[in-house]
Amino acid sequence: MRKKTWQKILTEVITDPYELSQALQLPVALFAQTTFPLKVPRRWLQKIRSGDRSDPLLLQVLPQQAELLETALFQRDPLQEKSVNPLPGLLHKYQSRALLIVTGACAVHCRYCFRREFPYSENQTGQRQWDEVIAYLNAHPEINEIILSGGDPLLAPDSVLAGLVEKISAISHVKTLRIHTRMPVTIPERLDKDFLAWFDTGRFMPVIVIHVNHPNEIDARFCKKMQQLKKRGIVLYNQTVLLKNINDDVSVLKALSEKLFFEAGVQPYYLHLLDKVKGAAHFDLPEEEAKKIYKELQAKLPGYLVPKLVREVPGERNKVLG
Repeated sequence: MRKKTWQKILTEVITDPYELSQALQLPVALFAQTTFPLKVPRRWLQKIRSGDRSDPLLLQVLPQQAELLETALFQRDPLQEKSVNPLPGLLHKYQSRALLIVTGACAVHCRYCFRREFPYSENQTGQRQWDEVIAYLNAHPEINEIILSGGDPLLAPDSVLAGLVEKISAISHVKTLRIHTRMPVTIPERLDKDFLAWFDTGRFMPVIVIHVNHPNEIDARFCKKMQQLKKRGIVLYNQTVLLKNINDDVSVLKALSEKLFFEAGVQPYYLHLLDKVKGAAHFDLPEEEAKKIYKELQAKLPGYLVPKLVREVPGERNKVLG
């Protein structure tokens, strides 16, 4: 049987709450009607325990009534990214790194996403906008690393990504190309030979930062892809968001670090405190509880498996250690 392409798999994602409720044998009343729509790849469902409304992977994608509650301190732009958005498609938050918004689309809608309210319509990019971004990068020699982000940048076609990277490669002071993506755990087929043809054959140091929150997300397909990337010299890191009722447990976080490193060859890097985006308050943990969990994690793991506990603070020149 011919394998499905990642593009074909992407067209088959579930966006209908009723369909998802039927697939997982859950009452449709469990799904709230929210302005941030449901979107989940079918392979994600294979990792969810059918009928379990508290499954940690389900809770990451389930639109809940709690999202509709107004909560103090939770806002549309929790990191004030509008203030570091000088051009459409460009965020220059930290001195030596610039982040490019390649697309506003993702293969999965994570309910806690800090960009769920991001003004993607104001950051749409065509040839003229990218030329302006390239001119900006040329004019800022302090920038030595470019981060492709979104949305998920790997939803863009390889031709678009390769063309953009080719333009960036002409900027001599840029040394590192980094991609932030959730695709390896949602649609691992995306990391195909066409992707590798442009990503790891240029002059840049290639880095991929994965986003995995729970050990149940890690399967054989993911591990195989990560090992293939590692053998090609691509540096692999993981970022996790600390989420109430999903991974706020030392044994879960310990298992996650061990599976990432020993089975997939991915270095645990960051454990993020939740960004206070509107609609995600039900995922938040009190800071003291988060620090207690982290201290216990440090006691149970060797140092090289302990991700850094961090938060992002608007206006800071770097992430702040938790």
